[in-house]
Amino acid sequence: MAGVSRNIRFTLKQLQYFAAVARTGQISLAAAEVHVSQSAMTSAIAELERLLSAALLERSRTGVTLTHEGHLFLQRANAVLEAADEAARQPFRERSVVTGTLNIAASYTVLGYFLLPFIAKFQKHHPLVKIVPLEQNRTQIEDSVSNGDLEIAVALTSNMTEPERFNRVVLARSRRQLWVGPAHPLVDAAQTTLAEASAFPYILPMVDEGDISAMRYWKNAGVQPPQYIRTSSMEAVREMVALGFGTTILSDMVFRPWSLDGRRIRTVPLEDAIPTMEVGLIWKKDQTLSPVAEALRQYLKVAVSARVDD
Repeated sequence: MAGVSRNIRFTLKQLQYFAAVARTGQISLAAAEVHVSQSAMTSAIAELERLLSAALLERSRTGVTLTHEGHLFLQRANAVLEAADEAARQPFRERSVVTGTLNIAASYTVLGYFLLPFIAKFQKHHPLVKIVPLEQNRTQIEDSVSNGDLEIAVALTSNMTEPERFNRVVLARSRRQLWVGPAHPLVDAAQTTLAEASAFPYILPMVDEGDISAMRYWKNAGVQPPQYIRTSSMEAVREMVALGFGTTILSDMVFRPWSLDGRRIRTVPLEDAIPTMEVGLIWKKDQTLSPVAEALRQYLKVAVSARVDD
């Protein structure tokens, strides 16, 4: 792309479409995510490649992968989209006068796949505030908030057994789908069922009570895979799925279309009534939040709604 003209004009919509395709690994899924037709998505990406005089995607029967140029362009496209999003939401933002330090707990999944970018942006908007993220499991989070050790936390509220104990605001909901490797027999299915998936070994993620949730799906469906492969490593889950050792069911929030070694991963929608993964902000009942905590609460409500489709 070194010889690309400086007069190139592409739209934010084209960048949004390209980022969605890169994230999902399938044009059809990306089109559904941004609510346009597959043909409109295909045309927009083709026009973007024409403007840049570079192939951004490699097409195959099972989906698309980023080329080297595509990886480079994605980094810049994401930076532009984030800047545009911030400008649209807060075009005349005044300098924050909120000061202080706030500890906020979240679980492994929420911290690593959801919360940290929002904390970083919040601190840019509030330079006199220091946010200290802490990793805790669900029980620790609930205990810390209940006994006053923590003012607020971001939790997988869909996993909570007594959510009514807390004030809470739902920030995001993320659907769960079946993950399969590129050579899996179900990879081309428009939809599948737990009964069909039960013919294959199942990879059981032992993080954030993923094993408990999964066992509940299988029990409710009245079927069971021939083998459970347990691991506490998300990267191991991705690699095993990509290599065809089995399938798994996880949320779109943690989905990436490739493993650590660059092997492809696909998603297949499930016909069964699988509950979504719900992420929410929680704090103690009848508690008035400090200025820092209230500022973060308000920021997350706005910032997350602009990035995550509920």
